[in-house]
Amino acid sequence: MQTSSPPHNDDELMDPDRRARAREHARERRRLALLQFVWSALLVLFFLQSGASVALRDLLRQIGLTDPWLQVTAYLTVALLAYSLLTLPMEWWSGYVVPHRYGLSTQTPYSWLQDLIKSLLLAWALGVLLGQVVYALLRINPDTWWAWAGIVLLLATIGLGQLAPVLILPLFYTLTPLEDDELCRRIRRLGEYAGIRVAEIYTIDLSRRTTTANALFLGLGRTRRIALGDTLYEDYDVDEIETIIAHEMGHQAHHDLEQGIAVQSALLFGGLYAAHLALRWGVSRYGFEGIHDLAALPLFLLVMGAFAAVTGPLINAHSRWREREADRYALRITQNPRAFARALRRLTRQ
Repeated sequence: MQTSSPPHNDDELMDPDRRARAREHARERRRLALLQFVWSALLVLFFLQSGASVALRDLLRQIGLTDPWLQVTAYLTVALLAYSLLTLPMEWWSGYVVPHRYGLSTQTPYSWLQDLIKSLLLAWALGVLLGQVVYALLRINPDTWWAWAGIVLLLATIGLGQLAPVLILPLFYTLTPLEDDELCRRIRRLGEYAGIRVAEIYTIDLSRRTTTANALFLGLGRTRRIALGDTLYEDYDVDEIETIIAHEMGHQAHHDLEQGIAVQSALLFGGLYAAHLALRWGVSRYGFEGIHDLAALPLFLLVMGAFAAVTGPLINAHSRWREREADRYALRITQNPRAFARALRRLTRQ
């Protein structure tokens, strides 16, 4: 890692071809995200309208799965497997082909597939666990299940924020203590200014999967662990890294995480209540046995997805506002606008 002069001059960073390629990549990512959303919605809609969901529920009963807990597990397992297979080509294109086209991925097909399988197993485990809780609430409290489910999902989100660095992150990456006394000193000084105790500072081997630079803040509360991507540590100079960390410190100092949880919680409860109304309507429209009917899951997912799409612009606007405030904070505490601008230009190229 360089410690004083930037690894690239400003002319190179402002190269028109690089900027054009970055804009092209951003446009392609947006198009793919929209296409993935539409394709997912169409799959779920077909599962509902074709009667496939009812057929799956009935099949599980016919093979002897009458216990509701076993039914939920089996239904979610089959549904997730079918969905994963039908979306696999698009996942491959967006997660492997496009990043390689723009020089942003270092993964082999084998390592990409390994990560996909790990992600699917985690999604299955969490999905079944939370699905069991939600359907138990639907059976026990059909009128107020949505409020209790919102509380459970909120607590689960907070719990995952605490446990993910310990249980999930090591499944994909290796954390190594940072052995750079000068950089550690500067990062801890930023933490003191922001009122945050920096417990440990690590490097994380992002380069095994990507060429993009990043830094992670791990944990909740006033104590944080910081992980610098090795792509950031090795390719950026100390001043650039300091401004990037200062930006992240700005989020902590402004309590953006807590604000984000509050906003997301309000929208979560709103989405669950909308799903509650839709499930009640679905009982008469589709002949479900009740709002607790497993066959109604596609309707639940469609409503939650539509609610997320409608409220997405609000979330994005809030996020952009908080990013601007974090930028101002970083400039104020580092007093190094040139390094900050240089770092932003390099990050924007990713």
